[in-house]
Amino acid sequence: MSYIISIYHEKRRAKANGKFNVKLRVYNKLNNIKKVRYFSTGIDLTEKEFNTIWINAENKNLRGTNKEILFKLQDFEKRAHDVAKELTVFDFKKFETKLFRKSTDKNNVKYHFDLVIQENTKNDKIGTAESYKYTLKSLIEFSETKKKCKADKLTFEAITPDWLNDYEKFMLSKGKSYTTIGIYTRTLRVIFNNAIRSNDIHKAIYPFGLIKDKKYKIPKSKKVKKALKSTQLKTFFNAQVTNENEQQAKDFWFFSYASNGMNFKDIALLKHSDIKGDSFSYYRAKTFDKTDEKKEITIYLTDFTKSIISKYGNKSNTGFVFNIISKGDTPETQYKKIKNFTRYVNDHIKRIAKANGLPNDISTYWARHSFATNSVRKGASMEFISEALNHSDLSVTKNYFAGFEDEAKKDFANSLLDF
Repeated sequence: MSYIISIYHEKRRAKANGKFNVKLRVYNKLNNIKKVRYFSTGIDLTEKEFNTIWINAENKNLRGTNKEILFKLQDFEKRAHDVAKELTVFDFKKFETKLFRKSTDKNNVKYHFDLVIQENTKNDKIGTAESYKYTLKSLIEFSETKKKCKADKLTFEAITPDWLNDYEKFMLSKGKSYTTIGIYTRTLRVIFNNAIRSNDIHKAIYPFGLIKDKKYKIPKSKKVKKALKSTQLKTFFNAQVTNENEQQAKDFWFFSYASNGMNFKDIALLKHSDIKGDSFSYYRAKTFDKTDEKKEITIYLTDFTKSIISKYGNKSNTGFVFNIISKGDTPETQYKKIKNFTRYVNDHIKRIAKANGLPNDISTYWARHSFATNSVRKGASMEFISEALNHSDLSVTKNYFAGFEDEAKKDFANSLLDF
């Protein structure tokens, strides 16, 4: 045991009433590093009161208020020991979180969601925090409307395979896709794993697994990668626009396409300092914190991409290239601005698509897949595409083309007699 827990009377500074704060002293020695932290019990006592109630408690027949204070301190100390024992490796932050939460929090689903949301918000991962919020909102809606269980009462034990199957039916009745159901239930699975890892719940209640084991199997849907064909790209590029907003939307969509399918968040975060001569380099925001090895992506500028930077770029040649976000923006403000700009582009390119007979569900996401599929059609290797898309390995890239391969095989078969 690397830690020592005790009740401590802090007598360095008296309060206005002449009393001193009673604290919990936690001494931890791990890897020859000694650390001491103090946590307030919320109780103030004079030196005489502390000696009477705590130091000499065994020799006193305590009554009334003194007895109540003794019980509170004993309970606080016992709870601290219990929390410390639950930790596989003692950690002050985890210890403090568990010590001061309500006794029902350890089994409360919303509490564990809130922990993850707060942690991601603190680390400026606003998009990740939002995804957990969406999942929690959906689960609460189902729990309250169908199971008549309020959010603060939803426990991990309540979420059984049958509960999850009912949730799936509920989502389908609302017109949600299996893809959305899969995303939300995988997010819930992360919360379950967090709670198990923290020793807050037992792994025996884990509801996910194989159907044959009477568990809930998270649905998988085949991801359809949306991409424009060469003829459609030509139509889109040459399409006449009705106003400046549509022109800007189209310009940024093709900037993404011509920059190896660059994500719009990365476009917004692009800085003038990233541009060196005829290329610019950046780290993909989506995967930066998920991998130990940081891969820098280099994009070579063309006459077209240079023209977009010249047309919409910050004329001061400092800070961010485009005026989508500003230097002084908070992470939350940046997130909202990027989301709004992406929505703005999507709204206007859909209008162009409708007027030119192109798929009406086109979005900024299509630029990335259009780059990939058209690169393959032009003879680019899978290895080149994998590097250009900044995929972790080749298997990810191959999954990317699951829907494209059948079409490519068909084109190849039709070309066999084209001597």
